[in-house]
Amino acid sequence: MREALAGLILATFPFIVSTFAQERPPEPAGYRMEDYRAPVPATLAGVRVLTTAEAEAIWRAKAGAFIDVMPRAPKPQNLPEGTIWRDKPRLNIPGSVWLPDTGYGKLAAVTEDYLQRGLVRATAGNNAALVVVYCLADCWMSWNAAKRILTYGYSNVAWYPDGTDGWERAGLALVVSQPEPRTGEEIASPR
Repeated sequence: MREALAGLILATFPFIVSTFAQERPPEPAGYRMEDYRAPVPATLAGVRVLTTAEAEAIWRAKAGAFIDVMPRAPKPQNLPEGTIWRDKPRLNIPGSVWLPDTGYGKLAAVTEDYLQRGLVRATAGNNAALVVVYCLADCWMSWNAAKRILTYGYSNVAWYPDGTDGWERAGLALVVSQPEPRTGEEIASPR
């Protein structure tokens, strides 16, 4: 019975692997413009794709700047007078720089400037420094941002597609994070 089950598993393994591989879309020529929470490609041209173990090794060695591009929910505009608004806490890889809303397919000039300034701060202006970009699992935001960062002249970009979901599944610590301040804001996220 055990041998029959093992034989069945081995016989279906190539089908399972090929089915999973087919679920991953090919890389688009440009940026993903909609449906940002969907399966992502397995690759990103010009960018190193990291597993959780690889991301953890870089993090432990303090060998890269970790950039989170998870969007931040906007404050609803029509809240009744006196309503207290509290942002949903973002649990993040310790030491990361959170640059919310910088992974959309098209960025406003002010958001693109925010991303570029955040990168300069995170890398101390070194375009050759390792930049690790992430968000959540199956999040095109991180894919878009990593692709965009290449266009800024950064030569050592890595993409961690499992993001905080993969980090948490591996039992690694996450901490509450605040976004990097935009122009005119005063409080920076802890690093």
